Amino acid sequence: MSEWWTYSLLDVLLFSPRTYYRLFELYNVAVWPAQIAAIALGLVILVLLWRDGMWQGRAVAAILAACWLFVAWAYLLGHYETINWAASYFAGGFAIEALLFAWSGIIRHRMRWRPPADPARRIGRGIFLFALAVQPLLGPLVGRDWRQVEVFGVAPDPTVVATLGILIAADRLHGILLIIPLSWCALSGATLWAMQSPDALVMPAAAVLALCLTGWKMLRETVVQQ
Repeated sequence: MSEWWTYSLLDVLLFSPRTYYRLFELYNVAVWPAQIAAIALGLVILVLLWRDGMWQGRAVAAILAACWLFVAWAYLLGHYETINWAASYFAGGFAIEALLFAWSGIIRHRMRWRPPADPARRIGRGIFLFALAVQPLLGPLVGRDWRQVEVFGVAPDPTVVATLGILIAADRLHGILLIIPLSWCALSGATLWAMQSPDALVMPAAAVLALCLTGWKMLRETVVQQ
């Protein structure tokens, strides 16, 4: 019997890297042209982040809730569950995040974005832009097929990173809304690291940056209140 220390993280995965990325290829074909609609919604959010108005918060929250629900249903339950039995639990987490956005942003109307007046808001918008325009290109840049591209609103990783950026850019802290995105960053980062993916550090780096900016905003709010 082999000793436990002879195993690597790849040995505990339920699938191979080839199977994992092939799944994205099949998924993109199955949901096409949802990618175009998702990118369009991302551009709508980008415009709304710079336009303070009565319905801005509700509109952004509604779009994010729809994206999280779509990923939960179409990807996690419809595809990822075929190679990972835990996908149904992940889908439950994504559905909860969608409900939290609906509750906080639509029903209670507690979400708002104004033109950036501090570094955290500017960086938050930069994170959102990264998830929308740059993160989908990382896969092809490190050698994966273009048909396996991961797009905001359709694939989990860019959707999570975009959400972190939006939450950091918000006028007020929404700590409860950060829990599930940060948890997914850790989970996805561990999965990609186990598969020795060149972009394995992207998700953990996004989580660390979001935590640092959240801490900075908390400290700043404490100082202002004093």
